[in-house]
Amino acid sequence: MNEKELVAHHAANLVQDGMRVGLGTGSTANYFIQELARRRAEDGLQVTAAASSVVSTMKAQELGLPLVALEHLSRLDLYVDGADEVTPDLTLLKGRGYDLVREKLMARASDRFLVLVDPTKLVDRIGARFPVPVEVMPFAWQLVKRRLESIGGSGDLRQTANKDGLVVTSYGSLVLDMVFDPALDAAALNAFLNDTPGVVEHGIFRGLASAVFVGVDGKVDEHWA
Repeated sequence: MNEKELVAHHAANLVQDGMRVGLGTGSTANYFIQELARRRAEDGLQVTAAASSVVSTMKAQELGLPLVALEHLSRLDLYVDGADEVTPDLTLLKGRGYDLVREKLMARASDRFLVLVDPTKLVDRIGARFPVPVEVMPFAWQLVKRRLESIGGSGDLRQTANKDGLVVTSYGSLVLDMVFDPALDAAALNAFLNDTPGVVEHGIFRGLASAVFVGVDGKVDEHWA
């Protein structure tokens, strides 16, 4: 069992009968979805799931997990997902995918948000390895970019993998991938982005993680907020 499977199974074992569980997106989240479906099929676990993306919706449907649409939810017992970066105070960077709005909604709506990572995702500061994704209204992207440049940010609109167009989110937004001064505090940057008109959502998840599970050397290290 690899490290991703290890943390995914560890999180799946925390799911109890009757829970409403948010499903993340990505390779580690897929292992969690698979184990949750196995527990339902083999152990009779009674669970309802809500998915953070089309991809995880299809995966859950394929494995027979009962799904409820996000618009029919007021809360979740548990939300389980990965992250691109995790700092010592459990601030996260997410958003290499394109569903920031849904992911942050689910993180805020859950009683517990469990983050599954391997040691390569642990960093000293947000933005250490990846740019910060900023989802913007299409008509506002230049104004937003200029405002972010005013605090030393640099970057541009995210292009598709084959560089033949711009990435468009599931909500019809564009994504600015921005690099900021390492000295800029994540809390201050989070507040600045929240206060910028034209920003739909961004990839800094501050004060949302209940715990981060790190798979390392065949065991799971738990870091609770």
